[in-house]
Amino acid sequence: MLWLALHFPALALDVHARGARVPLPLAIASSPGTNAVVLACNDSAHRRGVRPGMPLAAACALASELAVAERDIEAERSALERVAAWALQFTPAVSIAPPAEVLLEIAGSFKLFGGFNRLCTRIENGLAELGYRATLACSPTPLAAQLFARAGLSARVQHRDALRASLGPLPVDTLGLSPESGALLRAIGASTLDDCLRLPRDGVARRFGRELLDILDRALGHAPDPRPNFTPPANFVAPLMLPAPVHEAGQLLFAARRLLTELCGFLSATGNGVQRLALVLKHEDCADTRLTLDLSAATRDSGHLASVLRERLERLSLPRPATAVTLESELLLPVASRNLSFLPDGREHAEAVCRLIERLRARLSADAVKGLDTAADYRPERAWRICEPGNGHGVEDTQPPARPLWLLASPQPLREIGAVPHYQGTLALLAGPERIESGWWDGADIARDYFIARNPAHALLWVYRERRHDGGWYLHGFFA
Repeated sequence: MLWLALHFPALALDVHARGARVPLPLAIASSPGTNAVVLACNDSAHRRGVRPGMPLAAACALASELAVAERDIEAERSALERVAAWALQFTPAVSIAPPAEVLLEIAGSFKLFGGFNRLCTRIENGLAELGYRATLACSPTPLAAQLFARAGLSARVQHRDALRASLGPLPVDTLGLSPESGALLRAIGASTLDDCLRLPRDGVARRFGRELLDILDRALGHAPDPRPNFTPPANFVAPLMLPAPVHEAGQLLFAARRLLTELCGFLSATGNGVQRLALVLKHEDCADTRLTLDLSAATRDSGHLASVLRERLERLSLPRPATAVTLESELLLPVASRNLSFLPDGREHAEAVCRLIERLRARLSADAVKGLDTAADYRPERAWRICEPGNGHGVEDTQPPARPLWLLASPQPLREIGAVPHYQGTLALLAGPERIESGWWDGADIARDYFIARNPAHALLWVYRERRHDGGWYLHGFFA
């Protein structure tokens, strides 16, 4: 077995800061009261003199534009769960180690992702895209990987024989012992794991109980260390707090991309695609704004989802500044995997058409984008119908007659000179007549002789002569 530990040293800060493209001065406070203390701050606040441990009032005096957020333990726990769900696309064995670590068993994933180094690089890049700062460390035992990551070491120990030598220099603070045990170790001069391993086991057991020995044995692989596998939820719900209110809907796309990346990792892990999802925008003193995306087909392509969402956000006017966003999956459907081909196939063409329709509907609204289908009727004005894009089936006909693509909304009367029709000059009849007599059953019957005509400008027209009433010539359409 080979375990990869993801340690998030600034998780309390990242859950609040990852929603902004430009890092604003941000500090995490211990409480909302006047006696609050700064627990963490980002680089922008650090450059202004803000330091962890100082009173919040002093930090605000140093940086007047400092954004302050109270630490949210529940948001940190939820963030770890979403990272674990995202990481399931790399291995089915993922475990959460509170308060700030996620473990992946990756020994069986090397061939699928091109080797150990490529897999680690892909995970590192993915975490950066999600907006989390993490230290990655690898070891044959899960606890040893955690210890390396907590120490800030990107260790890549793949063999158990090298564990003791690699763990020896780590400080005892990485063990997470109780304050009493830590003070006692420092008092006897044991500052590293190597110092602890040199101590007599009987003496360690008498002074520290089994706590220290159990930790060392599990880290070295001398004792079992089972880790429960994480089970992803049935649906995806991901909130994201914004470090500052956002006034323009288009500026929310950066934060939404973070959530879409999480969503697509979750979909890849579960073998699903999303066909309907919602983006909920929270406001102060105002009802939430809910933006629903209905897709033509289920997908897990983050780039396509981002492009559709961008079109919708550009058309949205916010009633109040947004303070948080939440992405929710409303309809998940299984998406079968497929082999990639060197040349485009029919399926890729169909997917491209669906994506174009979705982007047009996102930009113009769903009612503004419709499909056309043929109907079983000889009357030209009734030989078509509106349908959902891509759902037209057409009417089978082995020898379809020549029809123009551009029909007028209503036939236009033509001027006649000597019984010859004129439209921007004298019309020459090239083909016809094609007689159409139909519609007697619904009271909209017609009786016409259709011709293909050409005017002096060499434009092709579709004209007909009325066979009832007083006759007359009419223009009904144009050929390309």
